Amino acid sequence: LVIFPELSLFGYVPNDLLERKSIIEIQAKELALLARQIPAGISALVGCVSVVPGKSGKLVEDLSSKPLFNSAVLLQRGKKPKYIHKTRLATFDVFDESRHFQASPQAKPATENFINIKGQRILVTVCEDIWGWGDSANPLLKIPKSKVDLVVNLSASPFTKTKKQKRMLVIGQTAKRFNAPVAYVNMVGAQDEILFDGRSMVVGKSGKCELELVAFEEDFAVFDISKKNPSRFEPADDLEVLRRALVMGIRDFAKKTGLSKVHFGLSGGIDSAVIACLAAEALGSQSVAAVTLPSFFNDPKSREAAEGLAKKLGIRCINMDIWPAYQSLIKTFEEAVGVSPFGLVNENLQARVRGLLLMAFSNKEASLLLTTGNKSEYAAGYSTLYGDQCGGLAPLGDLLKGEVYALARYYNQDAELIPSWIIDRPPSAELRPNQTDQDSLPPYEELDAAVVRVIEERKPARTGTEKWLLEASYRSEFKRWQAPPILKISDHAFGRGRRMPIAHRAKS
Repeated sequence: LVIFPELSLFGYVPNDLLERKSIIEIQAKELALLARQIPAGISALVGCVSVVPGKSGKLVEDLSSKPLFNSAVLLQRGKKPKYIHKTRLATFDVFDESRHFQASPQAKPATENFINIKGQRILVTVCEDIWGWGDSANPLLKIPKSKVDLVVNLSASPFTKTKKQKRMLVIGQTAKRFNAPVAYVNMVGAQDEILFDGRSMVVGKSGKCELELVAFEEDFAVFDISKKNPSRFEPADDLEVLRRALVMGIRDFAKKTGLSKVHFGLSGGIDSAVIACLAAEALGSQSVAAVTLPSFFNDPKSREAAEGLAKKLGIRCINMDIWPAYQSLIKTFEEAVGVSPFGLVNENLQARVRGLLLMAFSNKEASLLLTTGNKSEYAAGYSTLYGDQCGGLAPLGDLLKGEVYALARYYNQDAELIPSWIIDRPPSAELRPNQTDQDSLPPYEELDAAVVRVIEERKPARTGTEKWLLEASYRSEFKRWQAPPILKISDHAFGRGRRMPIAHRAKS
């Protein structure tokens, strides 16, 4: 029995592509082709979009008025396909499956959700179907505990920093419920901002993991439920897992949008330095360009450090001095509306000149612009629309500032790749004399903690920093609506899964 993940042929999350019936028909034809080509003696469980087949049992059906299901289909040479539909549709965070899918109409899960292969009775579930523990509507409670030889779960479970522990809990509970091993098969790859880490596993009937596949890479293993299998486990270093997640996210986003090159503003700061390392690893040094964009207020060491890092990584480094363009624009502006003391207009205009040049580079080079902002800055609204927030993807937008520093030190663990001056310097946008981030923000240690409590955990603001952050986040929601897709690594990220209104009067 070969097992593939949830919606492995169509892709996940499909969203409103499901409104394109022609795409579903193409997938159905591919399933029919696979069914014809599958070798004798092999059974395959494939995640797919399906309709309830007619009496003919054909995989290709008239889709004009039939409901869609998120299904597993059993394919065997010369046999009619058997469908098992997902029962619990995911409708939280980044998921909105009930928008297009219907839940399983099967009235007898004790029989309809089982397949039999060589005398083995196998219970087939799809992702969320095993996550109902603690819910009285858990569909698994309707299935008798006895006579189950194996539970299979086809999954497309996104990565977060805490997801593995949560998976182990529900998979273990499922194994213990049926006193049978669970083969959990998870998607790997990135779709927009969502990262799928793979790490498929087999959990024994005692709830203990017996085999685990590689994280963030396509992988394959054989498990014999009738024999003792060699143990295989993945290392669990948190920073290594995070590095792999972000590298895969950048690589897949570029590939799936048809772009082979990326670029970004390399400022001599910590965020852009980490982006440089991730991008070079994701696409190869030859496909990465860094752009230094100094103004009158830049410390010369910033450009020196940026160019030094680019040289170590072997990436192309281009310098564009923004000061002449800024001077021309501020002159035009002041001639029209009058001169004002140096302030926010001047700072943001410099940031927008940088964004303008970086987007021009995108046009010339057909290159994806990576935005370098982090979650702590986004939460506080510490970014400039059409300036440093320009871009097609925000790889660090779900990392706290402290996590960015930790990742930088991780890259430096064997040798100094990122210059120590970049790590040790006070963060600065360098848009006015002697500027530091802490002129406008609380200390990052306090800000990070406030982001976790107020934004991620949605708890009431207690401290002065938390109250300041909550007000700042409400005030700047319009910026996050216009941010690039943010690679999701936390349980509560900015982007698709957070639906905060822009116009409201909430204060707490």
